[in-house]
Amino acid sequence: MTSPLLVHQRVLAACKLRWGSLNTGTSLTLPPHWRLTGWPCVLAAGKKYQIDLPEVHEEDLDEQFVRGSGPGGQATNKTSNCVVLRHIPTGIVVKCHQTRSVDLNRKRAREILREKLEIAYKGEESELVKMKKESIQRKQDKRKKVNENIEKKRQFKEMLSADQEDDKC
Repeated sequence: MTSPLLVHQRVLAACKLRWGSLNTGTSLTLPPHWRLTGWPCVLAAGKKYQIDLPEVHEEDLDEQFVRGSGPGGQATNKTSNCVVLRHIPTGIVVKCHQTRSVDLNRKRAREILREKLEIAYKGEESELVKMKKESIQRKQDKRKKVNENIEKKRQFKEMLSADQEDDKC
């Protein structure tokens, strides 16, 4: 029996040869003869967290292409590659001008719109809201720990300086 690491490396190499890069944002199901007993048989590629977002129908969208703004000079300001999406039933508007590519901006605008729709429909029960709150809590906990360490260092330095002054006297 070959080691699991060696088999995993062979699977990844075969997938790359057959399908190119695995960073396509889709899941890849392995053929039965590549599976290992007791190991997961799907390689997840793409986002770290897969959330079930609502579907957006194209007939519910009003899409416009407007001129971008911001840094980038003539390449940004004279091309109409900024995408403005409006969801007609809810009235939610999304503006995306993250890249110079219209196709990438359209795709990203739809992703943002789906996220906003989920938050609008589910409110506090949304997975995105929960993840955001967890992230904020982790950052606050980390900041609190850093501040505690800074305070401990300050007290230690004060104690050392007080000891040195006592030794001088």
